[in-house]
This record gives sequence, C-alpha cells and structure tokens, in this order.
Amino acid sequence: MNFSEFDRFDRAILQEMAGDGRVSITELARRIGLSKSPTQARLRKLEEVGAIQGYRALLDPIRLGLDHIAFVEVKMTETREAALSAFNDAVTRIPEIEQAHLIAGNFDYLLKVRTADMHSYRQVLAEKISTLPYVAATSTYVAMQAVKEESFGNVT
Repeated sequence: MNFSEFDRFDRAILQEMAGDGRVSITELARRIGLSKSPTQARLRKLEEVGAIQGYRALLDPIRLGLDHIAFVEVKMTETREAALSAFNDAVTRIPEIEQAHLIAGNFDYLLKVRTADMHSYRQVLAEKISTLPYVAATSTYVAMQAVKEESFGNVT
C-alpha cells in the first residue's frame, strides 16, 4: 500500500502512533474522530501492510552515557553489488553504528556512530569500522551538539 492510498483517518492514526505508540485504542479513536472498532481495524491494517513496523521504547542516549556522536564517511575499494551487500551485512552487526546510508556523492557510505566518548569511538573505528569488508578510507566528523534529533513521525 502506498502513502497516497491512505485516507485522512489512516494518516491521523500514523501521526498519533508516531507521537505516542502506547496510546490506548479508546484514546486513539477519540483523537482521530472515529469509534473504537473501525480505529482498531484500521490500526491492524496499517500494521499488516507494513506502514507500522513495530513498537519500541525510545531511550535517552545522554542518560545512558552515550553522548558522543561521530559521522563517518566511508569510501569503498569497490562498489559492485557483492561488495555493497557484504558491507551492509557487516554494518548491521556493529551496535555502535546507529545509522548507515549508501550515498550518491564523493564517498560511498555515511555512518552515524554513537559511543560514550572519543576513546570508545577510536576503538570502534580501529577495531570494527576500519575492518569492514571493502573499506578503503574513512573520514570522521564529530558532532558538537544535536540541534534536532527525532525518529520519523511527521506524517502529513
């Protein structure tokens, strides 16, 4: 199902769930202006078609001592599909890598890496990122402040 196929109630459900995934069906129904049964059915349908992929707790990385963020440009030795696939598989096994994006530009991947401090980051870079398959070079950019950092949730 494509986003354009969702009506205003589906979009309202997605918006509300993105803001508060623990909202009760009764409260969700009240917020979107439908009764409980059709709201519940629509929610199930949004889950079945994959518009809602799951529910999880949002953790505060600062309170968990993980306030060091580095962005890493990765240049690959080759970019054939087998190399990209091997890199992609390996990246998913490194918990410090919060995000990994294949980029069209002067480098091949952009990684968002979260660690406790610079010492921890240097270990992750040396022992994990630099040893990923097909990595030719990396460049690191350390974030000084997160100005805006949200999970996806703006559905309009």
